Amino acid sequence: MSSAIEVKNRKAGFEYHLLDTYECGIVLMGSEIKSIRNNGATIGEAFCAFVGDDLLVRGMQINPYGSNPHYVHEPKRDRKLLLHRKELDKLRKKLKDVGMTIVPVRLFIAENGFAKLEIALAKGKKLYDKRDSLKAKDVQRDMDRES
Repeated sequence: MSSAIEVKNRKAGFEYHLLDTYECGIVLMGSEIKSIRNNGATIGEAFCAFVGDDLLVRGMQINPYGSNPHYVHEPKRDRKLLLHRKELDKLRKKLKDVGMTIVPVRLFIAENGFAKLEIALAKGKKLYDKRDSLKAKDVQRDMDRES
């Protein structure tokens, strides 16, 4: 069973140097997983932050599912990410470096049916780095056209 539901953060690769990636689970409500399966989620403005001992994803929008007013969730609420303690400690230690952040890269439904979020430890790009990546993308597009 392959997952057709996949939400990508395309700006993340342009705005940041992605160093390490982790696959983690998300604590969701029942209506949120239904909305994700219905392609009702966006992660373009999302970021991850530590609150106490927990790693939370903030700014990820999951639209309400259906029109039932009794079980409506808040679209941009903070959601807890599920990682092993060693991975959390490693991320917390690396976040202390200047310019480091954690960004969500991809939201998908795994083989077992659970929603997973792929996050990356990232370092912000400078303006000249962004220009270089645009130039490389243009060169690659020209090479693909010729072949």
